[in-house]
Amino acid sequence: MKRSSTSRTRKDHKEAKDDLLARTDEILKRLHKIYPHPKIALNFTNPLELLVATILSAQCTDERVNAVTAELFRKYRSAKDYATADLAKFEQEIKSTGFYRNKAKSIIAACKAIVEKFHGEIPQSLDELVQLPGVGRKTANVLLGNAYGIASGIVVDTHVRRVADRLGLSSETDPDKIEQDLMKLVPKRKWIDFGNQLIWHGRLICQARSPKCGECVLNDLCPSSTA
Repeated sequence: MKRSSTSRTRKDHKEAKDDLLARTDEILKRLHKIYPHPKIALNFTNPLELLVATILSAQCTDERVNAVTAELFRKYRSAKDYATADLAKFEQEIKSTGFYRNKAKSIIAACKAIVEKFHGEIPQSLDELVQLPGVGRKTANVLLGNAYGIASGIVVDTHVRRVADRLGLSSETDPDKIEQDLMKLVPKRKWIDFGNQLIWHGRLICQARSPKCGECVLNDLCPSSTA
């Protein structure tokens, strides 16, 4: 008896999913060899500093953020320091990071909430973090993963979006949907490193305008390779 088209479709779907999982597993192994201990490029010594740096990093290079925070972190040492900062002066202090008016308002408002609701301590849960002004899933994932070692999700920035798309790991364009796709493919224990590995790979190899496919260790696994 012939299989129905529905059963064939289900089998084909399962085989495609199994192939994707196997390819993802190989991608993880190769990335681990190249970036065994991937660290975020933003400089910080505590969760508060990472929160501020991450908000400042929107549409700005990590190098520029690190240059700004080198002085900023010497002046502002606690959430209360930011919460009581003069807005106009603070704007000028972070101006070179771009979009400084919105960033200043977000940082000051977030720190006011941290002081008022969390006794000056950065919360350690995704649900609480995303309630803070200027903090979305990406910022919360960055903070929890890199400051606390908590795998709350996978960071999806512009590099991760680009590399995940080129590798065929997600065809979505919305960061939250991309994250959900990646979380289904990658074991939870590897979420933190995987996000950082894709970011570094995007910066160093899989660049936006001129990807270095000939130098890429994922070349033979990548459907977008031009090498």
